[in-house]
Amino acid sequence: QGQEKLSCNPKKENGTHVVVCELGNPMKAGAQITVDMELSVSGLEDIGDAITFHLQLRSKNSPSPSNASVTVTVPVEAEADMELRGNSLPATTVLPMSWHGVEGSQRLEDHGIKVEHVYELHNKGPGTVSGVTLSLAVPHLLGDHVLLYLLELGTEGGMNCSHHPALNPAQV
Repeated sequence: QGQEKLSCNPKKENGTHVVVCELGNPMKAGAQITVDMELSVSGLEDIGDAITFHLQLRSKNSPSPSNASVTVTVPVEAEADMELRGNSLPATTVLPMSWHGVEGSQRLEDHGIKVEHVYELHNKGPGTVSGVTLSLAVPHLLGDHVLLYLLELGTEGGMNCSHHPALNPAQV
């Protein structure tokens, strides 16, 4: 009828984590109780898609076949806020109107002004992430003309990278 806070104690039992909550005594025959529990579980990054709880009502009285148990499976959803930051060095580049690329040259300056684009992927949390794929489309042609000559692609921080086949086609 009224609401009471339960006294719950975590402990280990047979290699599993158990939380025992005392509901109180004595209970009258035929009594019905509703218990709402809020559990805070950490370290679920690598647990998979769900976590399973086995709930059982036990009586301290003589053993009873009605000590029913129920299994509850709760989906685990990771939450992480990702942010992509980028800049170009130099920030502004202007080619002179009279500039023309030198066909077949192996010199970098004959293909344009070097501009480095740097992108940083940040996890703002609260969870950790793995298996993230970042697809970055860079326009390198404008019609039949080279807009950006893609020279190289690099990563830092243990990331894997696959690149477009048009990367450095003249081997500059």
